[in-house]
Amino acid sequence: MELMLHIAVLALVQGFTEFLPISSSAHLILVPVLTGWQDQGLAYDIAAHLGTLVAVCAYFRRDLLAIAGDCWRRAGGGPETAASRTGWLLLWATVPAAVAGLVLHDVIERELRSPLVIAATTAGFGLLLWWADRIGRRGRGEGELRLADALLIGCAQALALVPGTSRSGITITAGLLRGFTRQAAARFSFLMSIPVTALAVMLELWDLLQGQVHAAWTGLALISVLSCASAWLCIYLFLRVLDRIGMAPFAVYRLALGAVLFAMFL
Repeated sequence: MELMLHIAVLALVQGFTEFLPISSSAHLILVPVLTGWQDQGLAYDIAAHLGTLVAVCAYFRRDLLAIAGDCWRRAGGGPETAASRTGWLLLWATVPAAVAGLVLHDVIERELRSPLVIAATTAGFGLLLWWADRIGRRGRGEGELRLADALLIGCAQALALVPGTSRSGITITAGLLRGFTRQAAARFSFLMSIPVTALAVMLELWDLLQGQVHAAWTGLALISVLSCASAWLCIYLFLRVLDRIGMAPFAVYRLALGAVLFAMFL
């Protein structure tokens, strides 16, 4: 029973924080501290990420079908469309994080996962998010995305390998600084999460296959379903309220969370 509760809490935390600009790693570090629970292992981590991957693919299914179809036709000599251009830009935007992840993964895991690093990045990048929202022109739509934009936002996504940065937070920040609307920045950020999350899941699966698998299928299914449902709801609600509330509430929350982490671990 305790294991199921543990799994449910981790799944909901992962699902609700993965796409909000508030840093899922900062929240996940608090769970064992506040509850005394130990890490359940790599298999459960993969199941949680798989759930969030399914959620974002399901939410943007129409966009993904259009992108896949138009990219296929474009590769066969067909005309360029907005969807095919978005597809190629997503590919380019994925390159910096993929390269950085392969090269720096071990360094980041060894040197940058301390609670104080997470506290500093949670608060610091929260301030940057607020500043970008304040000064951003917010006049460009998704159709105005160019290669330079995709590469710069992709480099920001690579920076999110540092725990506490928040992948969605830093990519939305970069989009706002490039003059995109909140909706355009958020939607491109969420679409960008698909290839990098898929790559991360594949790497985690490879690591898992190198050792012994100790996990119950019931637990894996539960964490996947709960993280998927909570992530889909999170995306839906976030995009609906984003233009009304802006980024200030998330920045304030990050500053408070960073302060809590500093108080607990200094």
